[in-house]
Amino acid sequence: MKIIIAGAGEVGFHLARLLATESHDITLIDTQYEKLDYARNHLDVMTLKGDSTSFKILKDARIGEADLLIAVTSAGDTNITTCLIGKKLGAKKTIARIRNMEYLVDKSILDFKTMGIDELISPESLAAREIKRLLKESAVTDSFEFEDGKLSFLGLQIDENAPLIGKTLAETAYLNPDNDFIIAAIHRDGETIIPRGKTRFQLNDHAYFIAQSGGMDNILNFAGKKRIQIKNIMILGGSRTGIHAARRLSSQYNIKLIEINKEKSFELADELPEVLVINGDGTNAELLEEEGINQMDAFIAVTGNSETNILSCLVAKNRGVAKTIAMVENIEYINLSHNIGLDTMINKKLIAANFIFRYIRKGEVISLTGINGVDAEILEFKVPAGSKVTTKPIKDLDFPKSAIIGGVIRDEVGYITLGEFRIIPNDRVVVFSLSKCIHDVEKFFR
Repeated sequence: MKIIIAGAGEVGFHLARLLATESHDITLIDTQYEKLDYARNHLDVMTLKGDSTSFKILKDARIGEADLLIAVTSAGDTNITTCLIGKKLGAKKTIARIRNMEYLVDKSILDFKTMGIDELISPESLAAREIKRLLKESAVTDSFEFEDGKLSFLGLQIDENAPLIGKTLAETAYLNPDNDFIIAAIHRDGETIIPRGKTRFQLNDHAYFIAQSGGMDNILNFAGKKRIQIKNIMILGGSRTGIHAARRLSSQYNIKLIEINKEKSFELADELPEVLVINGDGTNAELLEEEGINQMDAFIAVTGNSETNILSCLVAKNRGVAKTIAMVENIEYINLSHNIGLDTMINKKLIAANFIFRYIRKGEVISLTGINGVDAEILEFKVPAGSKVTTKPIKDLDFPKSAIIGGVIRDEVGYITLGEFRIIPNDRVVVFSLSKCIHDVEKFFR
């Protein structure tokens, strides 16, 4: 597939990195030589310096042969213009990153698809959706649903109350009597482990599960967690992400939003009538206490400053808040979340890149990355007839030891796949794999 990406920032670079591993013909366009030079030195991609709205630059990138044009520069207007021109010049499909929330809220006014843009994406809106998903369970640090929850991928911290500490995976089988979940991986001291029967659990392990729709209660018991109902949420920062999150959450939760800018606070109060907007400095611990931080079930920090978000979440955690989510700009910070005591860090650019990647791969193998610094990926395959994975029961497949088949969705039903399970054509198979053996895993699904 020939893919042109306009914008070599974090979204464009991460997306190019995902796609470059699959032998796509990728051209990266940007106005900054330094970004293109970095991409050239780290990725197998073509680069082109220039303005992506230029006819000449797009023609130099062979836009007429492009299967897909993705415009993800930091300027929404540039992205829209790039896609409109690119479509006219022959690009088969176009995706534009936007900043103006009106385009998402009032979709009926303009039909962008008829204009030439097949998909609009907003990193802020996608981040808000991710926040809403993470709030479903206060104990969960990572969450992703397959086929509307028929299977789920969940991450949990193993604390001192967990009955499995010091026991091997085999010895904890009694804690999963319904076999409605499987332990896909353990992250420990910077290393990701695919657990086997003799793998022993330790305090502060971070465990990842693949579960059927009804398996959450058993997972919580397994990990020694208690279900905490979330009602009251404090959001720090009236950023675009904060506004999207408040709007999405206000119908289900009691929301307080703290914004330091006085004029903006009044604007937000008018824009979000169901949200209690407070003008003040959210980094001030006294203000947080005055506004009832001790009564909050969740604290979400989405200001434009990563350090402010991290520190304020640490304050909230210290005050007994069950769930904390910090938005960070630096992708490298995500690796630190569990080490410093936060539940979850999110990066809107990483979320956006992964969303676009899933959009591109819909119906084929789908890859998800950015799981709190884990050097592994969740892969979802649609099984073709005649593939190696259909020839034997799972236990006899000689599947790579650094990967695990976690579940199958068949005829709209999710199954946890134990050793005797046989995969058949058209199954959708969820695999958790260390990065080093992804290509070996893919051979089973060809």
